[in-house]
This record gives sequence, C-alpha cells and structure tokens, in this order.
Amino acid sequence: MIADMNEKKIRLSDLHDLPKDIKDPSYEECDELCRDIRRTIVRTVMKNGGHLSSNLGTVELIVAMHRVFDSPEDKFVFDVGHQAYTHKLLTGRLSDFPKLRKENGLSGFTRPSESEHDAFISGHSSTSVSAALGMAEAMKLSGDNVHHAIAVIGDGALTGGMAYEGLNNAGKSDAKIIVILNHNDMSISKNVGALAKYLTKIRGNSKYLNAKKAVKNTLSKIPVGGETLTNAVSESKAVLKGILYHSTMFEDLGFVYLGPVDGHNVKELQEALESAKRIDKPVFIHVNTVKGKGFRPAEDNPGAFHGVPAKAYVNNDSDFISEDSFSAEFGRKLNEMADCDERICAITAAMKYGTGLQYFAASHKDRFFDVGIAEQHAVTFACGLAKCGKIPVFAVYSSFIQRSFDQLIHDCSIEPVHVVFGIDRAGIVGEDGETHQGIFDVPMLTCIPHMTVYSPSCYDELKICLDEAVYKCSGPVAVRYPRGADHSEFPKDNVSCTFKHVSRGSDILAVTYGRIWNELFAASEKSVDFDMLKLTKIFPISKEVFEICRRYRHIYFFEEGIKSGGIGEHLAAGLSESGIPVTVNAADDFIKQAPAASALSKLGLDESGILHILKKAEKQEN
Repeated sequence: MIADMNEKKIRLSDLHDLPKDIKDPSYEECDELCRDIRRTIVRTVMKNGGHLSSNLGTVELIVAMHRVFDSPEDKFVFDVGHQAYTHKLLTGRLSDFPKLRKENGLSGFTRPSESEHDAFISGHSSTSVSAALGMAEAMKLSGDNVHHAIAVIGDGALTGGMAYEGLNNAGKSDAKIIVILNHNDMSISKNVGALAKYLTKIRGNSKYLNAKKAVKNTLSKIPVGGETLTNAVSESKAVLKGILYHSTMFEDLGFVYLGPVDGHNVKELQEALESAKRIDKPVFIHVNTVKGKGFRPAEDNPGAFHGVPAKAYVNNDSDFISEDSFSAEFGRKLNEMADCDERICAITAAMKYGTGLQYFAASHKDRFFDVGIAEQHAVTFACGLAKCGKIPVFAVYSSFIQRSFDQLIHDCSIEPVHVVFGIDRAGIVGEDGETHQGIFDVPMLTCIPHMTVYSPSCYDELKICLDEAVYKCSGPVAVRYPRGADHSEFPKDNVSCTFKHVSRGSDILAVTYGRIWNELFAASEKSVDFDMLKLTKIFPISKEVFEICRRYRHIYFFEEGIKSGGIGEHLAAGLSESGIPVTVNAADDFIKQAPAASALSKLGLDESGILHILKKAEKQEN
C-alpha cells in the first residue's frame, strides 16, 4: 500500500501493489505522482532512447484509466503502443524500466508476452479499435457484462483507414467498448487532411457542449404533462446540435460522444471515464493533450522528441535528424532529381523527416504529398499519379509497406504502372523490436510479377540505383536501404546497380547484398579461401548471376531478412537443376529487440559470424 499517505508527495516507489494502489491517492497526490512518472520517463528515455513526446502527453490519461478500470480484467488496447510507458510503470514494471528497449529488457511497445496487463501486441497504427471490439464481443459471449475493452488511439492513427473500419462496426455493437481519442494535434509529422481539420474544429469549440449542459439543466426543472421538458424535447436534440454545433461524426457512427476533456486533469478524466463506464452503449471520449507535456524541449519541438536516440539530448542533438544516413542521402538525391524533372513527385505516409523527404518538401511543395498514416491509399494514389504521366516516389519504412500488399498486387502490378518505392529501414532496425524489423519486404515484393528490386550497399550505389529506378525501369520498382549511416569500408571502385563478382580461384562462392557486403568483404580480408558475389539488383536475378553461380561447387548465401521466400531461396530454386547446393544463412523467425549489431551477430551475419561459417565450410569441402 501507499507509504506516508499524509504527505502530498507520492512517488511511484510508494506504490507497492500496482495497479490497485493507484486508486487510493487524492487528486492532489496524483498530480505529484504524474510529475514523478514524467521524471522517470525522461530519465530513462534520454539514456536508452525511445518515444518521449507521446508518452509524456498521456500520463494523466493512463493514471485516470487505471483509477477507474481494473486491468487486466478490463482490456487496455493502445494504438501503436508508443504512448504506453506510464501503463508499464503502473502495472508493476518500475524495477525493470531501466532496461526499457534494451536487449532482453522491456519492449518499447505493449507485448502480451511481457505482462498480462498488455492486452494486445502493438507497434503499427490504427489497429486498436478493431482489437478492442473483438475483445469486447468475446467478453460478452463469455457472459462478462461488467468489464470493458478500452482503445486508446491518437489523432494521427485515426487517419488510418483501418481505424474507420473498426469504428464503423464498433458503433453498431452492444458490447462494452470505449474508444479514447488522444488528440494532441501532433503525430510524427504534422497531421494532414480533412480529418485533422475536423478534429481541430471540435477541439477548439466547446460552445456546443457548454450550451447543451446549460439547456439540459434548465429544461429538467420545467414540468410538462407529468414529465420534465427534458424528456419532452429529447427527440429534438438533433435540432439543438444543428443550431449550436453540428453532430459529430462519431455520434453519427453510433457512439455516445464525450468531450473534449482536458487530458492533463486527472479529476476531469476520471469523471469522464466513470460516466462512460455507466453508459450502456459504445462511448467515444475526446481527450485533448499536449505532446511532450512537462518537458519543455519536447513541448517546444514534439516532432523532434517523438523518437529519441539513446543519449541524444545529453549530446545536445536537439533535432535527432541525422544528416548522415541512408534516409537523408535518399532524400537529397531525390530532391536533386526533382530540380531537373517536374514529373517527379514524392509521397510519404506521415514520415517526412523519418524518410528524408524534408528536403523535397521544402523545395517542391506542390509535388510533395503527405497522405497521413495511410500506406494503402499512398500506393494507389501513386498509381493514379503514374497513370497520368508523373513519376511518383513513395518513401516508406519496410515494416509499413507490408500494409499495402493488396494495392501493390492489384493496383500497381496487374497492369504495371511505374511507381518507385524507397523502402527505408530495410533489414534489422534494432531496439523497436519484432514489429519494426524490415525483414519481410523482400519475399513480399519478389512474389509480385513485374516487380524490380534493388538493394544498394553504400551511398554511391543508392544514388545510381535511384536514378536507374526512376529513368531506366518500367513498372513497379523498389530501392531498399538500411537504417542509419553508411559505415562501409570496402573499395568503391566500379560501383554499379547490377552485381560485383570477386574471383580468387576458389570453388566456394559467398553471395550477399545490401550492407552485409561490408561484413563479407571484411571477412574475406582474413584470407579465407572463397570467392564473392555482391548483388545490387537483387530481383529479378539476372542470367549472368546464374551463369556465375554455376561455376561453383557450393554457394553460401548471407541474407539480412527472413529466409523463406528470400533471394537466397530464389537463387537456390534457379540452380536446383544444376545440383549446386546453396546454403542460406538468414532469419527464420521474428527478431526481438536488440542493437542491430547484436542481432546481426546472433544471425551469423556480421564479420565474425560469416568468417566462422566460411572457415567451417572450407574445412568440410577439403
């Protein structure tokens, strides 16, 4: 229980039976507790890296949720999950919090395998309403008419189409579901589109809500024929809404709309949540918050402090946007190309800075399109641009392009249109864990007819591959590149967008692509007897590559991705009739959070791992 309850200064460490103990403090004590939570989050994120602004903005909201509801019986479903650090702290994970985002430590997102209080896995956007509705319906079917499923979704995530599919069904349900809109008016990039304007309109206009309350209080005191005037005019409520403020779209979908509520006032939040708990219909609570609340640098620049690298602030890196990265290099090159070609357009799904498109946006505003968190729409939108003579380039994270598989097949490839995809964060991304690893784009893209895929290993190759993709390819084409900077040390002579073969007279061939080429080259300097082949155009695999491979007795393929359906398996299939064995070293499962170097080491894809495998192969072959 709580220590020193007579004192107003309550700290997380004073709460020993969480989340039950959070129900006891007074509102005044909660204010101090929220400050302590913020201090804990800032201290940890500045050391470990992670999502700062989003978590600082939801402290009071999550405190209020745990005061009103009973987790894990009530299901808390956090959209994306990058705002759930307070939830972790209030569900008994304070002692483990210093290991947030560390290898074998706490995830930066909700993970059911980590805690029974994490109701659903998170990491990608716009899934919470659908998941919460499924849980609410399941509880109803099981005879639980007490507990709720609560979805917490941000205004950025609300731009995703899946959110509306969920809302459309949830509004018609008689299950106990509550949807909380965390409206901070700031996603990673500024929210765009009609929805953002609509929410801003609601956020800034309390006239309807205040007027509705005043009218109701007055009418309830006036008797008319045995009932109050409130009941007598209940059917005319729509008229009142139309006069004072139009009905919200959420009410039109079937929800009881509550709000806007001050997202940094525990008392107001708790009262709203308790009201929602009593309502026997789906409820939508509109909560206004300040992203980065309580930490001035994050309040002033919430976008920069959305995803914070480890020790970034300590090192006075206030922007957190590296000018030395594949993303930045891609963005600068595309901007230069657009300077000379008015047909080139750039598209992002709310990731302008993350994908390096800030340069393009500044120089070519009319040809830059931020479609919000809507990857499916982005692909088909790009196809529309291409059909009318433009050259659209959609820059997107590898793990997010997965969401547009149907559009890639149906709209982009059946009657192939020329759309260029900049696949950022391809391969291992590190501490964000399973949901963000870019290991599935290759099998996804290469199973689609007419698709061309490049995977450069350095900045120079990235530039020529982008030029090739824009001007020398037809149909859909992808250029995939890793997170972070180019640390390659191999010679940059004769850089090409096709392949590079290094022959030393061995009958063993080591093949790879992307940044693993640097690891393979470093291993080759240790005088192991093997030849090397680097693929830059990885799909379709050229006839020349197959011809080279047929000269060897055994091929070892090193791939920074999932093995099933990868380039290694494509190569093995093409060589099957030749009887040449191809040993593929790649991932065969989801990759947990860890520094990229550690993950590559475990997969045998770093210099020492490759060296070990090839030394063993050399002994076996001899």
